[in-house]
Amino acid sequence: MSKTVQKKKTIKPITVIIYIVLIILAVIYLAPLFWMLSVSFKDNAEVMAAPFSLPEVFHFENYAQAWTLGNLGIALLNSVFVCGVTLIVSLFFGSMAAFAISRMRWKLSEATHTFFMIGMMVPVHCVLIPLFVRFAKLGLTNSRVGLIIPYITFSLPMTIFLLTGFFRSMPGELFEAAAIDGCGIYKCFFKIALPLCRTGFFVSGLMTFVGNWNELLLAMVFISDPQKKTLPVTLTYFVGPYATNYVQMFAAIIIAIAPTVIVYCIFSNQIVEGLTTGAVKG
Repeated sequence: MSKTVQKKKTIKPITVIIYIVLIILAVIYLAPLFWMLSVSFKDNAEVMAAPFSLPEVFHFENYAQAWTLGNLGIALLNSVFVCGVTLIVSLFFGSMAAFAISRMRWKLSEATHTFFMIGMMVPVHCVLIPLFVRFAKLGLTNSRVGLIIPYITFSLPMTIFLLTGFFRSMPGELFEAAAIDGCGIYKCFFKIALPLCRTGFFVSGLMTFVGNWNELLLAMVFISDPQKKTLPVTLTYFVGPYATNYVQMFAAIIIAIAPTVIVYCIFSNQIVEGLTTGAVKG
């Protein structure tokens, strides 16, 4: 009779250490979020008395007051409009530039790629004053268009960087076979490259949207009309020079970050898969 020997699975010490480190990091990143959520359901007296305890009574009216007093509805629409237009335009032009750099043969392809990558290293603080002076002369200050233009400018380098890796990971035989069948460069782009790059579009689009959604400096400098201000700027109204309404401020912050947190939780696997694909095969 043959004896089957069952091998016991042994857990390596390095695996245990890795899991412990990941758990600690998860607690470090999630603890502030849970603390903000807890504070948003308290009143100001309870926050001062016991800031780190759970709320004794859940004050759901904090969210209603933050929404009405902070005028978050208009600010939310402004953020959605500005970030949505920026997302569409940056993905459209960024995908075409990334396809031209990665799949087409021309002399200045690498120089163009380097030019866009340099844009990732330029901080917004260096160009803030020149942009404001130029936009003031053109009459673009205090307008959503004047905010969308720099958002697109600073979003294109990252979009091109990510999509270039995805386009380069595609087999060249697909485009060669399409060219033999009579497909031009535009058909290769719209019929072959774009459908195969859906994950890349999702990752780059999500990073672009979240980055512009949380942007504060440009929106605060370029927009002065309260009816045109975006959500991050509106959150600053809850902080006064002599007093701060903490519970309404934290409730407004939860409202502001809720969409991005929900999207990350739902599509976390696709985000990790997309970043890995673009990094390894690019």
